[in-house]
Amino acid sequence: MRFALIVVSMFFFMSCNSQDKKELSGKTEFQKKMNAKFKDASTSPLTKKGLKKFKGLDFFPVSDKYKVKAKLVKTPDAPTFNFPTTTERIAVYKKYGEVHFIIDEKELKLNIYKNELPTIGYENHLFLPFLDKTNGSTSYGGGRFIDVLTTDELSDGSIEIDFNKAYNPYCAYSDRYSCPITPRENFLDLEINAGVMAYKK
Repeated sequence: MRFALIVVSMFFFMSCNSQDKKELSGKTEFQKKMNAKFKDASTSPLTKKGLKKFKGLDFFPVSDKYKVKAKLVKTPDAPTFNFPTTTERIAVYKKYGEVHFIIDEKELKLNIYKNELPTIGYENHLFLPFLDKTNGSTSYGGGRFIDVLTTDELSDGSIEIDFNKAYNPYCAYSDRYSCPITPRENFLDLEINAGVMAYKK
């Protein structure tokens, strides 16, 4: 009888844990993956204190307005350069090109980069950092990043940029990380109310 009670108690405890995990979700696949990554101590950039009280990241409402089809203008034979970081770490990048797009009837442009020394599995990744008018208020002051793949480019020279998938650099969550510093030339003169919001420590 005692053994049966122990088994039932364990099942109830596991069910509660499972329900907690289900509650930590999101409205899109991107949001669900981000929350799962941050909740997992083995992959989370949060401090121990931050991890204990973590209940999910804050996101701007998802909007199709911020999912744009951009024209990719490549920069052939661009030289490599040392991308500035928040520490003395050297990050070697190359300007891959420029993405041109329109939001709120404004013609906008961002430089997009490629890491010349990518870790295994990230060979096709492009780096798109940006600043906008929400920085320091509703979004992280140092700007946000978007992951784009070289394989995302279409035959007509366009590429999709989804600002709903914009995320904060790990430096927004802990001082133990070294992060690329978003160049001022990648400032967008409007509010991008999309993606991950500012983290409240």
